[in-house]
Amino acid sequence: MTRKLYSLCGSDRARPFSPHVWKTAMSLAHKGLDFDTVPIGFTEIRAIEDGATNLVPLLRDGEKLVKDSFEIALYLERTYPDRPALFAGEGAMAISRFVEGWSQTTLHPAVTRIIIRDIHDRLDPVDQAYFRESREKRFGTSLEAVAESGGSSLTTFSEKLEPLRHLLKIQDFLGGATPLFADYIVFGAFQWARIVSPQRLLQPGDPVTAWFERCLDLHGGLGRSVTAA
Repeated sequence: MTRKLYSLCGSDRARPFSPHVWKTAMSLAHKGLDFDTVPIGFTEIRAIEDGATNLVPLLRDGEKLVKDSFEIALYLERTYPDRPALFAGEGAMAISRFVEGWSQTTLHPAVTRIIIRDIHDRLDPVDQAYFRESREKRFGTSLEAVAESGGSSLTTFSEKLEPLRHLLKIQDFLGGATPLFADYIVFGAFQWARIVSPQRLLQPGDPVTAWFERCLDLHGGLGRSVTAA
């Protein structure tokens, strides 16, 4: 069986950067499942698999198409129960929902403001036009204004990590002694920034930094297969 993971890239197709795709890539590796990465740009998404999605990740697993990183993780857990667990029970699944909500409402907005110009600059021209139009509509202001606000977001970014930092002072992963899908949710956001931007969001000596380094080493160093910007 050939699995395909459609993965968002910029002009360099060897540097997939979507945080949500990284959640899925780590989940597949966690399960020990082989897959091929199919690099695509923003404006190519709607054409893949006969218009099956307008967002990535999209996973083809044999005859099955699954979209959305959380839904893919649930699918992998149901379909491959004999392989290492991504949730380890209903409680872990519920906590992962909370982590996903925190990531989407707190972590991602801050990261976006910090790295938005770097994302734009790494895209092909046709994708740059799409990205500018869609993000300026989302934020209600120019891309440059959003990027300018990234300075203040970077200044206060460390404070937003305090709940994560508190937990990682007493255990190696959000999942405990070993990672679960909740770890990959948060990892995706930091990996996104690491790949597209020279801005450094994490500082030496921070428990969150040590956790991120451990995540980069997981699954044969999958996270390090793409170098930092």
